[in-house]
Amino acid sequence: MFWKFDLHTTSHIDTLLEKEDVTLTEVMDEDDVLQECKAQNHKLVDFLLRPQCMEDLVTYITQEPCTDVEEKVKYKYPNISCELLTSDVSQINDRLGEDEKLLLKLYSFLQNEPPLNPLLASFFSKVLSILIGRKPEQIVDFLRKQEDFVDLMIKHIGTSAIMDLLLRMLTCIEPQQLRQDVLNWLNEEKVIQRLVEMIQPSQDEDRHSNASQSLCEIIRLSRDQMFQVQGSSEPDPLLATLEKQETVEQLLSNIFDKEKNESAIVSVIQILLTLFETRRPAFEGHVECPPGMSHPSFSVNHSILEAVRPRLKDFHQLLLEPPKKNMMKTTWGVLDPPVGNTRLNVVRLVASLLQSNTHSINAELINLNTLGVILDMYFKYIWNNFLHIQVEICTAMILAMPPAPTDTQPDTESERVRESILIKHLFQKCQFIQRILDAWSSNENEQAEGGRRRGYMGHLTRIANSIVHNCDKGPNGPQVQQLISELPAEDREKWEAFISGQLADTNKRNTVDLAFSDYQMQQMTSNFIEQFGFNDEEFADQDDVVDIPFDRISDINFSLNTNESANIALFEARCKEKIQQFEDAGSDEDDIWDEKDVTFAPEAQRRPSSGSTDSEESTDSEDDDAKRDPFETSNPSNDDRMEVDTGPVWTANFDDIPMDTAWSSSPTATSNSETGWADFSNFTPVSPKDPLRCNSPVAMETSIETMDPLGVNAPMQPEGEMLSCSEHRSITETVINGSMKETVSLTVDAKTETAVFKRFANNMHTIELHFKLTVLTVAPVAFGMLWS
Repeated sequence: MFWKFDLHTTSHIDTLLEKEDVTLTEVMDEDDVLQECKAQNHKLVDFLLRPQCMEDLVTYITQEPCTDVEEKVKYKYPNISCELLTSDVSQINDRLGEDEKLLLKLYSFLQNEPPLNPLLASFFSKVLSILIGRKPEQIVDFLRKQEDFVDLMIKHIGTSAIMDLLLRMLTCIEPQQLRQDVLNWLNEEKVIQRLVEMIQPSQDEDRHSNASQSLCEIIRLSRDQMFQVQGSSEPDPLLATLEKQETVEQLLSNIFDKEKNESAIVSVIQILLTLFETRRPAFEGHVECPPGMSHPSFSVNHSILEAVRPRLKDFHQLLLEPPKKNMMKTTWGVLDPPVGNTRLNVVRLVASLLQSNTHSINAELINLNTLGVILDMYFKYIWNNFLHIQVEICTAMILAMPPAPTDTQPDTESERVRESILIKHLFQKCQFIQRILDAWSSNENEQAEGGRRRGYMGHLTRIANSIVHNCDKGPNGPQVQQLISELPAEDREKWEAFISGQLADTNKRNTVDLAFSDYQMQQMTSNFIEQFGFNDEEFADQDDVVDIPFDRISDINFSLNTNESANIALFEARCKEKIQQFEDAGSDEDDIWDEKDVTFAPEAQRRPSSGSTDSEESTDSEDDDAKRDPFETSNPSNDDRMEVDTGPVWTANFDDIPMDTAWSSSPTATSNSETGWADFSNFTPVSPKDPLRCNSPVAMETSIETMDPLGVNAPMQPEGEMLSCSEHRSITETVINGSMKETVSLTVDAKTETAVFKRFANNMHTIELHFKLTVLTVAPVAFGMLWS
């Protein structure tokens, strides 16, 4: 790696900072200024901590740049200044957080008239946010001293960066007590009421959106904090203010008592939906409220429902007369009027109200026939799946929820079964069954004529399956069965035929397609999970449902109905062709373990002829290379090749010979047939008169002091005599090559079992090697190492 060897280039900033008149802009023009600052370059940090430099950095992010500057470099220095101030260098944080003059200059940005420059606002918000996280006590004390801080924040709430700064104050302040003090301070400053005032038709859409988002985040953050810190003695004052009935009534008054404004209406509905959120996960992995646990974040405040109930008629009227929308042309036709964001959010609000299962709310919806209007929209806007899913949720909750308790019908009453007024209204007043049958029949007729399948048919299939399921197993099953039985005979017969025919066929087709075919293009049915063989319990805690995956093992058929006889025969035939079995008897081949005589041919017989190719010579083994004359020249020409006399072939027989006879044989026992030893009597020693080197350009002088250093050619003698005659033997050879004269000698001492090899070049001693003679044993026969 480059940094391992310190190959990085030296920063030019160090050299630049050595200048006495260096300016801040010159430093910021350097490409690696941010990198050096985050690396806490001491020279650079000391330079930036100068009072004038810190003031200039704050000025860059709070004042508009000059208008005559080119646009692409207009915000270069403000951007670099923001990055330097937020590089999280402790010295810079300390200087900026403790210098009140710099904080006042930074705070002056909020005193500008709206709208704020969005880019500079983001720089300001980023710098102040990191100060809140690193210096919370100093920054909170400074902001509380500014009497107009909350007013200015609300004034600029239309700028997203200012909204983010407000939320940062609620989430990044530690410890808990300091955060609680900030919440109490903001509540005393009536920040909730001021945000509510921003959501009215007279304000622009940005203020509507940001104020609504701020209130929604305050609700979620406060509820999450209450769940995580359950031991907190003080409630969240901002959440308590938001859940008050008068606060909700003020929100609704802003949108209904004045002119209709879609942006304001949608913003208020978003806040109400957040207030109606129940069993919201406070952290990852937590899906719902634990059983038996009562927590404010898991129940809808009754005061909110009381504030909404009188305004249900206004929401119902929005479904009939939404804010004016222009005609919309689509690929399949013209929407006049389109559904619009207002009506879609009203339907979502109705679904949330139904989930609360409050008798007064349910009764008001029935009186207004809101469900009937929603069903009319469902069948009218056949391609709006956002609307279809919300209607499906409404119908599913009505069918699955138990009847809502009333004041005159307490929960303890069990003498008679309570009935759901919503289900009764849905089946009788809204003619739910008849409308499903009519829509299904109309779609089939249209498809038979070559038309397209309507966009709501997938959701309609799921709604029909929900009715069938709740009729058999739901808590309102008896009531649903009773209402179906009260249908006119013709409608009842159509419904029964529809369930057993068209609906069953659709479910079967969807299930098969989803399980084994092009499932991405099909619609998943409600009973797909049951028919496919999996359920949610299999993915739950395995300690509780460990036996569930084994319930259907008996239904699984593991047998394979295939004809394996042909495959087995083919396999055996191939095995006989490829595998040769070892047979102990009847084999014509030689046994590899039989004892055989080992014959060593002379070197000349194994050497390839002079006409052999390179490829043939390259196949010589390493053993052949080791047996060549160590003084043989490396010239491969035929003229320089050394020849070896062809002597008689000798045979080594490794028969089992007792150790006592191996070394004490008589002189007459010289035959290998009698002793089992190799006979070297006919071996011709190397001599100067031999034609071994007659063709070699190198002349050699060999002394004949002892021609057989190991005595291998001597006749066999008794042990004592053999050792005495060969106690000290030596051989010397002289090689002359031009002016180069080299003498080598080998001296063998049998008594000490050592050998000394000496080499002299031009009468100078150059090398001396000592060897230890060893006796190699090939059980049970021992023989001495042979030297050649």
